[in-house]
Amino acid sequence: MGGVRWLTGFLDAQDRSAEDFWCAVTGSSLSARRGGGRFATLVPADGDAYLRVQVTSSPGPASCHLDLHGSPVVPPGGRLVLAEGDLSVYRSPAGLPFCVVPASERFVRPGPVGGALVDQMCLDVPEALFEREAEFWASLTGFTRRPSDLPEFEVLERGEGLALRVLMQRTGGPAAGMHLDFAAEDVAATVARHVGLGASVVRRVPGQWTTLRDPAGREYCVTARSPGLS
Repeated sequence: MGGVRWLTGFLDAQDRSAEDFWCAVTGSSLSARRGGGRFATLVPADGDAYLRVQVTSSPGPASCHLDLHGSPVVPPGGRLVLAEGDLSVYRSPAGLPFCVVPASERFVRPGPVGGALVDQMCLDVPEALFEREAEFWASLTGFTRRPSDLPEFEVLERGEGLALRVLMQRTGGPAAGMHLDFAAEDVAATVARHVGLGASVVRRVPGQWTTLRDPAGREYCVTARSPGLS
């Protein structure tokens, strides 16, 4: 698996306005804060944590990034931004942020909560940058590229036992970004629950997914994929 033993999705924002929301929609509790109050973990009801929150001083809208746990070899095109102790911060060729951190001995993937589960980080990449970016992430993670049913998407097949998989999406926008996806047994019911907790609907693609915006303005999707641990 290219030295990657676990993936953690980070929810980055300039304030804590969406933290209670994410605890509620994932059925998690918030850990004690660390790093001077900047960081906290979303502790799942079972299994090991794979989502965390960060209060950042960087300008810009709320966003996401990935932490890779293990010892992956960063391929050419990855730019080192910061090395501090056992943490290394990089940017991909398209500018997507990610961190490399040590891995624990063993991880257990959590199960769905209320028929839904965050199980995917989608990398949104402009068409002109897509091929290089997809090759970079496949090499970095050691995951295999696989076409999706829809031509704008490619899946990087996750390693056995990982909580998050990586989806690559071709976009028409000028800049790359990341967003989290839920897999849900019932998209409409899950969306209704999220709206009741403070999200707003951005767009609906019937039979496929609904894009929402959390209380911090961060977009994410609820998809019709199975939340089972496949």
